[in-house]
Amino acid sequence: MSELMDTVRAGHKGQTVRLLDTMTDAERRAHMPELKALRKELRATRWDAPGRRAYPSLYVAGIVCQTGASAVAAWIAASDMRWPSTSPALLLRLLGDRPAEWLGDLAQRLAQRPVSSGVSYPLMSGLVRLAGCPVPTTEAYVRGWVDDLEVNRERGGTLLDRLRSDPHLEPMVGALFETNDIGGRLIWSADKGPDGWIGALALVCAEGRLDRKVVVDACVARLLRGGTTADSRAFLSLLTALDLTREERRERVGDWQGLASDAPSTVAAHAQSVLGELALAGELPPRQLAEMSEAVLFRAEKKLVRAQLVLLGKALARDGSAADTLLPAVAHGFGHQDPDVQERSLKLAERHLRKVTDPGVRADLVLASEQLHTGLRSRAADLLGSAPAAPEPEAHEEILPPFPEPTRLAPPPATAAEAAEEIGAALAAQPSVAEFERALDGLVRLAHQDREGLSQALEPVFARCWWDGAGQGDARSAESRFLRSGGGVYRASDGLEIPLAALRGSIRTGHLLKAVRESGTHRGCQHRPLAEVFEARLWEVAYRIRTEPLPFLLSTPSWSTGLLEPDELVDRLDAYRRLGARVAETDFAQALLRVRRADPVRAAAAAERAAALGTAEGARLAAWLTAETPWPTSKRRTHATRLLIDHGEVADLRDDSFPAAFRLLGEPMDAGRDWYCYHDTGLLRQWPALMPERRELTAARMVRDMAALALHDVRGTGAVLPQLAECGGEAGEATHLCLAYGLGARHPEDRLAAVDALLTLAADDRLSAERLGTEIRLLTRTGALKPARLAESLRTAAATGAYRTVWEVLGHALPPLLAGLAFAGTPMRGLGDLVGVAAECAERCGARGELPHLDQAADRRGSSLLVTQARRLRDTLALPGTPSQ
Repeated sequence: MSELMDTVRAGHKGQTVRLLDTMTDAERRAHMPELKALRKELRATRWDAPGRRAYPSLYVAGIVCQTGASAVAAWIAASDMRWPSTSPALLLRLLGDRPAEWLGDLAQRLAQRPVSSGVSYPLMSGLVRLAGCPVPTTEAYVRGWVDDLEVNRERGGTLLDRLRSDPHLEPMVGALFETNDIGGRLIWSADKGPDGWIGALALVCAEGRLDRKVVVDACVARLLRGGTTADSRAFLSLLTALDLTREERRERVGDWQGLASDAPSTVAAHAQSVLGELALAGELPPRQLAEMSEAVLFRAEKKLVRAQLVLLGKALARDGSAADTLLPAVAHGFGHQDPDVQERSLKLAERHLRKVTDPGVRADLVLASEQLHTGLRSRAADLLGSAPAAPEPEAHEEILPPFPEPTRLAPPPATAAEAAEEIGAALAAQPSVAEFERALDGLVRLAHQDREGLSQALEPVFARCWWDGAGQGDARSAESRFLRSGGGVYRASDGLEIPLAALRGSIRTGHLLKAVRESGTHRGCQHRPLAEVFEARLWEVAYRIRTEPLPFLLSTPSWSTGLLEPDELVDRLDAYRRLGARVAETDFAQALLRVRRADPVRAAAAAERAAALGTAEGARLAAWLTAETPWPTSKRRTHATRLLIDHGEVADLRDDSFPAAFRLLGEPMDAGRDWYCYHDTGLLRQWPALMPERRELTAARMVRDMAALALHDVRGTGAVLPQLAECGGEAGEATHLCLAYGLGARHPEDRLAAVDALLTLAADDRLSAERLGTEIRLLTRTGALKPARLAESLRTAAATGAYRTVWEVLGHALPPLLAGLAFAGTPMRGLGDLVGVAAECAERCGARGELPHLDQAADRRGSSLLVTQARRLRDTLALPGTPSQ
């Protein structure tokens, strides 16, 4: 081995540099094969191995010994080379004798690397300086430039001073406007003066170091392009700091109109104020003001819409001759979802209608007035001299999405390669029920048919598993991790790793047997019985892979919901009988919980076939298929601001023929007990498939999770709600309570999942509007649910066409909430939004009659949202006619 390689291996970076300085280019190139071999060797060693000390020397040697700019750039930016600490000054000295063209090429290649590569900005800028080449304007270089100017205080002075002395100021500032998601770096400091980016950029423009028009145009173009909230704030702050003149504002009327129409609300408000100033100064023609108003009045932000109506009112008061042009724009407010905006628009039309000279404008207003809510239509008819719309409601047709059809599981993987691919995909992301079950069944089948071939096909999968360590797995480490907390299955992918680790030999047989025997002996959170059932089958499958492989799983579901067809289970038991295979106790128990019993005819036919098998499992299946399903007693309890569900013993699940883990499902549940819970959202999504025809038992153990969606900053758990809705069995108190919590969840994606579940239950005729309305009312009064979130969820559900369904829910939820207004001076925040959804649904589905306590809200003084919406709802319910069915 050469002296250089000995020095690199020893980690003597200084000596490595001295040796490299004495070599010719040819001598350096000759060492590259050995350096690459050492790099490959270090990759295969453990992270904490002594060989890691060689990396800094290897990093330097590899850079210097290569001649191609592409190869050097790849070496510098390689992921395994990021951590060695080598100063950019040293690298620049070692590379400084290369041709300027080569240095410029290297600088450009490094700058084109993604930011995540972590290439040093001082290195890139030093190469640019040595090469004398144009400065790169890539994202990595721009971000490095911004960070360097902020933290490099060695040059002294303020940020403004450092910008003044920068030789590449103009191209770098131009590139700043083209860099995505840079706004957060520009507004990091509240300093608007010379030591903050906004103030410093405005000052260099004022000093003439940058072309002001170019910067203003770039600011406006960036705002028109859109981006993150931070980008909008930063570039709007810069545009404001530039303090545009009246002439500069007038030159960009089209840009302001575009921003007022489509930009985020803060940017749109600025554009609106600029256009408003021009309009009131007579510098914006009425036609352009009308075009801008039509776009703004279409927006959902009430503040922007109301400000636009105020602007239109001032413009009409200033120039009455513009009424023919501006009043049709005002009429766009008639169709706004906020009834207050509708009323303001109508009042504005009332005030200025006499100024209209064109008969066609009045006809347009009559047509637009049909969009007004019921309470304003007669008022508009009196104003416009038109006949009011017929009060008789049209027949309403409720539109519900079809109940989602479950999908059949695809056939199991036929080869070891296919099984390895399924398993690898399931480990890479949190798998669905179908993906998990197919991967597990494929693992079991191929471990029985071709254990050696499966192990070979799984080598790439094993290499990515923490417990394997490239074939150097530590059994004790894996056991301590998997057996922690009575199973250690935090995520669905963890569960799949248990039989994988058993196949690999990373868990000893004795510990597998111990885990099997201890299944069902642990206690913990409300999920523990579900978790024990999920884990117990995996431990027994893992133990059988080691000792007596199963030919296939009995419990693999037929459908994506977890449901197993009874005739398929009988066929599998018959195959076991013919093969002489011993049934796994937990696998058979899981199959019993999944088998379809809701169809008595099919269940009876399958029971007869099962009894004819002449096996103990066949007799057990026959008895199970023909037995009645007992229903446990339940009791509600209040825990802090939460409503929870206790349930009593489930008799058939306490039968001694079930394994201990499965008998936990039949134990009485005390929902008030607080336990630390570590279960991941992806694991929760596996549990509805454990008992697909006993939805309530699963829902009762998930009520606390759904409560956390509304009460705490928990995200993602609501994804299980559509699965619960697709399950079979009764949808009782627990299901409706979970649904109510989901509708009031903190995060939009969880609320949307709850809406999907609501519509699914309604399509299956399992939704009780009275029960859901009662849960919403109770949870809202305890403060667990916020009415504004509920209103958004229910409005989304109604918009699909389910207006009568949502109206019936609110018809049960609102009266007790409105009754409290007689005793409380201030209504709860967001109640007006809920009443507004009810009013819209009542109008759409033709609801008539009385809503208790509605008058208490409608007769209040003022024009708050609650009052206006209550009056709208009362007027709708008081219309003559028979409500549609």
